[in-house]
Amino acid sequence: MAETKKKNTKKPPKAKSNGKKTCSVEGCKRAYRAKGFCFFHHAKWRAGEIESRPARYKTCSKPDCKKKVVGHGLCQAHFDAWTSSRKKNQGKAPAAAPAA
Repeated sequence: MAETKKKNTKKPPKAKSNGKKTCSVEGCKRAYRAKGFCFFHHAKWRAGEIESRPARYKTCSKPDCKKKVVGHGLCQAHFDAWTSSRKKNQGKAPAAAPAA
């Protein structure tokens, strides 16, 4: 007897609004899932790939860094580097001007 295997067809998550709402992205007709987006655009929004919408959280001010801000507009890695550079510079006193 030959065994038959069922295909695993992955279906998108069920819509939370019973199909009454659709995705808020222009041209998308998928069902609403969360934050006004379908499952596809919600994942893109979480990854920071949708620029036209408000970000999930404030991002680091350094170029090409999309990590969450910890302090002074910087992510944890850039904030630690900034803090350590400040500590190194605080120990140094400015050169005294010669007396005239």
